Amino acid sequence: MKYVLVTGGVVSGLGKGVTASSVGVLLKACGLRVTSIKIDPYLNTDAGTMSPFEHGEVFVLDDGGEVDLDLGNYERFLDIKLTRDNNITTGKIYQSVLDKERRGDYLGKTVQVVPHITDAIQEWIERVAMIPVDGKEGPADVCVIELGGTIGDIESMPFIEALGQFSYHVGPGNFCLIHVSLVPVLNVVGEQKTKPTQHSVRGLRGLGLTPNILACRSTKALNENVKAKLSQFCHVPVENVVTLYDVPNIWHIPLLLRDQKAHEAILKGLNLLGTRVYDVLHETVKIAMVGKYTGLSDSYLSVLKALLHASVVCRRKLVVEWVAAGDLEDVTAKEAPDVYKNAWNLLKGSDGVVVPGGFGDRGVQGKIIAAKYARENKVPFLGICLGMQIAVIEFAQSILGLHDANSTEFDPQTSHPCVIFMPEGSKTHMGGTMRLGSRRTYFKVPNCKSAKLYGNASFVDERHRHRYEVNPDMVPQFENAGLSFVGSDETGRRMEVIELPSHPYFVGAQFHPEFKSRPGKPSALFLGLIAAASGQLDAVLQNYGNASKLLPNGMSNGKPIVKSYQNGNAIKSSNGSLNGVYSNGNGVHH
Repeated sequence: MKYVLVTGGVVSGLGKGVTASSVGVLLKACGLRVTSIKIDPYLNTDAGTMSPFEHGEVFVLDDGGEVDLDLGNYERFLDIKLTRDNNITTGKIYQSVLDKERRGDYLGKTVQVVPHITDAIQEWIERVAMIPVDGKEGPADVCVIELGGTIGDIESMPFIEALGQFSYHVGPGNFCLIHVSLVPVLNVVGEQKTKPTQHSVRGLRGLGLTPNILACRSTKALNENVKAKLSQFCHVPVENVVTLYDVPNIWHIPLLLRDQKAHEAILKGLNLLGTRVYDVLHETVKIAMVGKYTGLSDSYLSVLKALLHASVVCRRKLVVEWVAAGDLEDVTAKEAPDVYKNAWNLLKGSDGVVVPGGFGDRGVQGKIIAAKYARENKVPFLGICLGMQIAVIEFAQSILGLHDANSTEFDPQTSHPCVIFMPEGSKTHMGGTMRLGSRRTYFKVPNCKSAKLYGNASFVDERHRHRYEVNPDMVPQFENAGLSFVGSDETGRRMEVIELPSHPYFVGAQFHPEFKSRPGKPSALFLGLIAAASGQLDAVLQNYGNASKLLPNGMSNGKPIVKSYQNGNAIKSSNGSLNGVYSNGNGVHH
């Protein structure tokens, strides 16, 4: 097994995850099998209880693991299926060591950070690296490891020590370290400054790790004299100093690395001695994203990716209009009429509407309003998880005349609970207590749009993350009024997919289809939404969701446009600039 470690210096948010994913793409293009591990130094055992505002989207894996959003990048870039153990956290490591200590596995020894914690980290890496993730038998050839945080952080010190020991343990030729650092340009002098990277590498070397490759983030390509300076002071060959400058979207990054022969440097470091530039799309498709966390685009990273994958196949340039759900509510009309007007203009100007998942009652009324607008005006609509429940609540209120209909999550005393807490859920513990991971959905209506989009499948396996479900006792009432529950679980009582047959495309899913969307293989329901929004749904349905028959794959979405609005103002992504590939890790801002 060969290992590639990606670390970061100077500041966080430089794009280590995209860099690690792109390195994996290069190695895969060289004919190697690749797996990935993400190390997060925080004490949480997983990302399940962390706010999207705090840490971005919680990505859900097939086995129900709630993990860092970078694992979503790995799965999309490399077309692999990871496990919860591919995300290592300080909490997981300490928990495993303490469990061993309680069992007496250490035979009375004093349990310490070194060697017990560091040994546990190394054992975890070696064990997980051997797990096949690409559907083939046997372990991968290379494991790409991303160390979260920044070199010098106190919380990551045990991992740095462990990885230093690990590099010695696996030996030369089996370990390659790529250090992602920042080369800023001061506006005053316009000069690319190398000092931050020099200090970062010095700190890394002082901790026992020496980089083989420097991946330097900058607004523009590094000057040759800057590369030479970095090479001299960081003890890295000049040909191993690569530039990761700002580009329109993240799919350029593997090409950028390839053009600078980064793969040759990696293969050389590991003793292991196609892509083309695509057409640019011009016709746009506008999708309104009506959500609660629109102030941080990373909160809906996988949804953005799924929209992008589908729009590429439909040969449309994606434009996402961010609409804060609360801005559509009547209270905003009174308190901030300009914000209210702007939100409605964005919604009415869109070709389709997405209401993504979420938790809590903030913005729920605005989401209900958006669902009603899409239903009444025949605008293509996709509701995901909570978004599906919102569509059900709106239908109950508007069509069934049950004006107080609601979810017990938002109104425990409602007399018409059309969405209820699942019987097996826990109301006292939050982490890991939801219905998580891959579950099977059976289509009850074979001729429905959703089944056709999935290739006339009788069932599909998709990933879940929810505590609440549609009240099965009210399903007959809904169906008699025209809302069709076309998919359910194996019992037939837990509703999974809804459709409005009288609508061009009004679909809701209890599961999260975005988590399994891939470039060239878009999620079926997202493909349906984009196709409906761009007037191509009939062609897609005739081809039973087979995108390769409908349109040629391998098209780039060029430079998609995403405008972000929060209370009527443009917002920045979590990582600062809206320009370039690393702005928010999704490649859809400009």
